[in-house]
Amino acid sequence: MSLNPDEVRRITRLARIELSPAEVEQTMDQLNAVFGLIEQLKAADTIGIQPMAHAVDVSQRLREDRVTETDRHIDFQKIAPDTEAGLYLVPKVIE
Repeated sequence: MSLNPDEVRRITRLARIELSPAEVEQTMDQLNAVFGLIEQLKAADTIGIQPMAHAVDVSQRLREDRVTETDRHIDFQKIAPDTEAGLYLVPKVIE
């Protein structure tokens, strides 16, 4: 696939980008180079290759899922301005 100057102008109009005629030519060349690279990637033989989630096969070091802090809920409830049934009460802001 390759773009012509009219298509590049249409794309720039849709993107709300203003380009001079010289910039249109330069942009067209750059976009066509990108499309050429995509065509090269499509031409690569990928039969039998398993998709990967990441380019490098690494595993995350995960910590043990355990509680590391003590429950201070009651301490925070004591200093709150207003609580009820373990919930914080706040002023009504929407009527």
